[in-house]
Amino acid sequence: MKPQVSIPQVQPSSRAPLRVALVEDQKEIRENWTRLIESFSDFKCVCTCSTGEEALRVIPSVRPDVILMDIFLPRMSGIECTARFKESLPKTQIIILTAVDDDEMVFLALEAGADGYLLKRTKPTDLRAALLDVLSGGAPMTSEIARRVVESFRRVSRNRQDTIRLSAREEEVLVMLSKGYSNKEIADKIDLSVETVRSHLKHIYEKMHVRSRTEAVARYMTAKGSTADPDDL
Repeated sequence: MKPQVSIPQVQPSSRAPLRVALVEDQKEIRENWTRLIESFSDFKCVCTCSTGEEALRVIPSVRPDVILMDIFLPRMSGIECTARFKESLPKTQIIILTAVDDDEMVFLALEAGADGYLLKRTKPTDLRAALLDVLSGGAPMTSEIARRVVESFRRVSRNRQDTIRLSAREEEVLVMLSKGYSNKEIADKIDLSVETVRSHLKHIYEKMHVRSRTEAVARYMTAKGSTADPDDL
């Protein structure tokens, strides 16, 4: 997908242009983005690379202020390249560029250390604003991406609210229950009376909104997000 290349009107700046490096594997898109960056009087494209391997080799010597990184590169991905740059050039800002607003890619890139995430169809004026934003400590994102991030945090918040809160002893009883131990065996192993074990199970069932051992174990393992053997819990 080609970026929009209509040239925005910008005010001239007396300071030295901010330095941008571009990593993009498609030649035509790389040339279009280079022209676009050069159209901003306060920015200069100091380096272009077509692969992550080339970027890691060349970019450190030119010390850019910000790197525009395509996410889908041959061999080494833009995400892996970003993670490596965050180790070698921790102060350099990195904005991911992609044509696809894929949820999984967004969060992988952010976890790798990306400072911003833009779609390639971003308007030129918005790109310039994003470059200025990231260099002043912001985290620019295309509106569609920002909405996905917000929705993700909302889902996490709801999941936290739904988390089953068992006491340490109740969790211990439930783990042993999941291993197939009877009430008496559980009582013997953790030095409790059978009646106390029954009381813990009653509280567990109430908290988990279940009515049987099988339901309790299944609900517990689902809440933990685990498909592992209960011995690993």
